[in-house]
Amino acid sequence: MRDTRIEIDVLTSLADIPAQEWDACACPETADGGRPYDPFTTHRFLKALEDSGSVGPGTGWQPRHLIARLGGVTIGATPLYAKSHSQGEYIFDHNWAHAYERAGGRYYPKLQISVPFTPATGRRFLLRPGHEELALPALVQGAVKLALQNGVSSLHCTFCTEAEAEAGTKMGLMHRISQQFHWENAGYGSFDDFLASLSSRKRKNIRKERATARGFGGTIRALSGDQIEPKHWDAFWRFYQDTGSRKWGTPYLTRAFFDIAHEVLRDDILLVLAERNGRPIAGALNFIGRDTLYGRYWGAIEDHPCLHFEACYYQAIDFAIAHGLSRVEAGAQGEHKLARGYLPVATHSLHWVADDSFARAIADYLKAEREAVDEEIEVLTSYGPFRKTLSEDE
Repeated sequence: MRDTRIEIDVLTSLADIPAQEWDACACPETADGGRPYDPFTTHRFLKALEDSGSVGPGTGWQPRHLIARLGGVTIGATPLYAKSHSQGEYIFDHNWAHAYERAGGRYYPKLQISVPFTPATGRRFLLRPGHEELALPALVQGAVKLALQNGVSSLHCTFCTEAEAEAGTKMGLMHRISQQFHWENAGYGSFDDFLASLSSRKRKNIRKERATARGFGGTIRALSGDQIEPKHWDAFWRFYQDTGSRKWGTPYLTRAFFDIAHEVLRDDILLVLAERNGRPIAGALNFIGRDTLYGRYWGAIEDHPCLHFEACYYQAIDFAIAHGLSRVEAGAQGEHKLARGYLPVATHSLHWVADDSFARAIADYLKAEREAVDEEIEVLTSYGPFRKTLSEDE
């Protein structure tokens, strides 16, 4: 039974809660002075999205963050948004929206528990240590109640942890499985150690790609913290605009986000820049977690063979090995990552649909989809670049 002493508040801005209060739930692990598990649910990251206008009025992402309080103390929080479209989510429900509307319903607005524009797995129900058993059901029930009160079609929680997916399923939400490609650090001491774990053909191909990429006539630098200068964001904005306009029509992040990121997030960032004649011509933006490097954006104003693979994938592996990170998450989609050491893994989301008949249809769809994704992961893994035996030499 839900503890009646718990109060649920809805915040329309992260400015309405002190950073320390939010982060006590979002990243309590930083009390030891280390990094958060991931920076994406921290107050500074989510508020940067709001302060820059990347979310908020006119974007289709209206903040409706939930706060759970017990005796005046914040014991849980979740980043929640009212959505008027399905862009920037990476767990696609466009077909659900079309089917719902063909049946005469109104799919939008919907509620979305997520980090906007960020297909990275992490906790979505942020719980203060010691209060998990009370705070989690309170937040789930609070989100469903908010959906019912506002008459929206559905509630979605994307890129949650597997443990959250299991808990949410027990509370009546529908579990969806998708897949991404991640690189796992098997205790490598160097990039050559990683290469030694690959089949001969794949090993040679990666060496050839790295040599080709580095032959573009310039240098590649990996920058973090105070190594990043404001001028670097001017360059990266040009790269990001090019990629954003081709992929999404309009870039999700505003120029102001990168200025704010420089002030409050640069210690969380690894910026890989390719420069020729002192001029940046391509770059990849990564975020640094406690145990994981998260690849996010890539762009270029010149086309050079294999430079994308080097800046996005191989530089990320280099950094992860050098800093003892266990994993690189390379973002959404891209089976081309498989040949470069990134293997398919399951990602998780939770869904609630108001209409019972539509919910049953979605549940049937998710069951069939889950079986297909499981099979795809198994098949793709079997085609991975790693040696099947220690003696294998293709």
